[in-house]
Amino acid sequence: MDTIQITLPDGATREVPSGTTAAQIATQISPRLGKEALVARADGELVDLSRPLDHNIKLSILTAKDPDAVQVFRHSAAHLLAAAVLELYPHVKLGVGPPIDTGFFYEFVREQPFTLEDLEKIEAKMHELAAKDVPNERKLLPKAEALELYRKANQEFKCELIEEKAIEPMVSFYTTGKFIDFCRGPHIPSTGRIKAFKLMSVAGAYWKGQEGNPQMQRIYGACFVDQKELDEYLHKLEEAKRRDHRKLGTDLDLFSIQDEAGPGLIFWHPKGAIIRREMEDWLRAELTRRGYDLVFTPHVMRLELWKTSGHANFYRENMFAPMEVEKADYQLKPMNCPGHILIYKSRLRSYRELPIRLAELGTVYRYERSGVLHGLLRVRGFTQDDAHIFCMPEQIEKEVQDCVEFAWEVLRVFGFERYEVELSGGDPLRPQDYAGTPEEWKHAEDALTNTLKRMNVPYKFMPGEAAFYGPKIDVKLVDAIGRPWQLSTVQFDFNLPGRFDLEYVGEDGSRHQPLMVHRALWGSVERFFGVLIEQYAGAFPAWLAPVQASVLPVSGKFEEYAKQVTQQLKDAGIRVHLDDRNEKLQAKIRDAQLQKIPYMLILGGKEVEANTVAVRHRAKGDLGPRSLDQFIADLKSEINSRAAV
Repeated sequence: MDTIQITLPDGATREVPSGTTAAQIATQISPRLGKEALVARADGELVDLSRPLDHNIKLSILTAKDPDAVQVFRHSAAHLLAAAVLELYPHVKLGVGPPIDTGFFYEFVREQPFTLEDLEKIEAKMHELAAKDVPNERKLLPKAEALELYRKANQEFKCELIEEKAIEPMVSFYTTGKFIDFCRGPHIPSTGRIKAFKLMSVAGAYWKGQEGNPQMQRIYGACFVDQKELDEYLHKLEEAKRRDHRKLGTDLDLFSIQDEAGPGLIFWHPKGAIIRREMEDWLRAELTRRGYDLVFTPHVMRLELWKTSGHANFYRENMFAPMEVEKADYQLKPMNCPGHILIYKSRLRSYRELPIRLAELGTVYRYERSGVLHGLLRVRGFTQDDAHIFCMPEQIEKEVQDCVEFAWEVLRVFGFERYEVELSGGDPLRPQDYAGTPEEWKHAEDALTNTLKRMNVPYKFMPGEAAFYGPKIDVKLVDAIGRPWQLSTVQFDFNLPGRFDLEYVGEDGSRHQPLMVHRALWGSVERFFGVLIEQYAGAFPAWLAPVQASVLPVSGKFEEYAKQVTQQLKDAGIRVHLDDRNEKLQAKIRDAQLQKIPYMLILGGKEVEANTVAVRHRAKGDLGPRSLDQFIADLKSEINSRAAV
């Protein structure tokens, strides 16, 4: 019998008979590996464990520790879904069923819409088929026979896919019981491993994602290799639902989006405005301390300015339409940078003035499609905490480092302990999407890379993710339930200074072109505020809370003392609410808890007699009696420390 040589990832080799499968090799290596194996990688290509190997090959056995294997696992779960749907609803028409980040979906055409009750039936049938450990078997059919198979089954979408994608003469199929699907694979050996899944929802989708094509029903499922991971994921979804800033924004009366005004435009209510003011006051003070100058620029400027900057070319689809004023076109600003550039350019600068750091809480307007708008996180009008730094080449790396360190301070102050860093570069295969020369791009990327390495900051390089005018460092904070949010960004710009002919007089008396850094720490006030709501589930730390203490008299007999306490708190600069409604104490406590007020001061006969307050914390419960002066001192200390509790 012919033998072949198998080379394993550690360089070890094995001589095995030709036709040996990856599954057999996995079991030979270790019975446990044989049991845990999901798929194999042969000479870099993912293959079924049951595929016979007929030539010398480099082989890896993949388990649930490998992300590619998990995606294969989820693809097999999509096939299990389709098999279950066909058993229950034999006349459905099949679309496609790929894996996604947390599970899978499959598309169907059915006259009746799938209901939640249908999903329960389908999920039960999936578990039934999984328990039978049905094999996933690969079959090869001639293209003509494959088309005939699907024509007889009235599956025109599958026929269309075969016509487009199948390479003659043989077409790859996979069977899962009675279900047969045109699919290149690979798949896990059988359905028995697929236990940790849950059908989540049904959504409408166009065939091939193209508007005008037939509409399909897309069933989504969550799927993980083990039940613990699924349980953690479902818990995270419940937590995300509980923390949803859109619901909390309404419940806590923080902001609204008004139909009469239009989508994607935010109205800040008094309580939300208090939080915003506290955020902005901290930021302005910190900007001043770090050597920034605060500026203000117009919301609308001539369109010619945006042609000079390149936005009218590279960013046109994200800008609102121009407006005509006195026979000239004006543009709502999508960015603050050209305004800051004009301030720099208002007079000739000396090298002694550099770096010049201009900062603005500037409102900008971008045309986002209605389908992507999402509460505070994706809007059409928002305020950027924007800054632009004009400097000499030898100053650039220090300025970038200072910006990154400023980002760390933002994370610390607002209670975020974890973050991820990405360096977004250009795509050398699409130079038309970027301004500048390849040499300029390399210089800019090197400057950012050197800075991160010098700071010992781990980062991931993301080719093709840069802005059109230069590469950038993106800092993604990770919130309380493990979700990353793109907020802080530091961008190198060698393009705009040249477009606007910016200059400074150097030490040599000659004129030179400055370099420019774009820097935003929150990204936008709106987006950061939305993330803060979800981070704290609306229970803001005392320094940000719109109401820091609620005074709760037990009855009307103690109203006069309650008013005195309230006034003393106000005089001390504490944001306080007096709940003097004719309600029972428990109802007042409940309402204060629902409004997530940090402290409740309960006033009854004992407190009046002792001239004290009974302190209750929204999370820690009853903290006991305290003199009002002591409570004020303790609370002011907590506020001044900006403790994230």
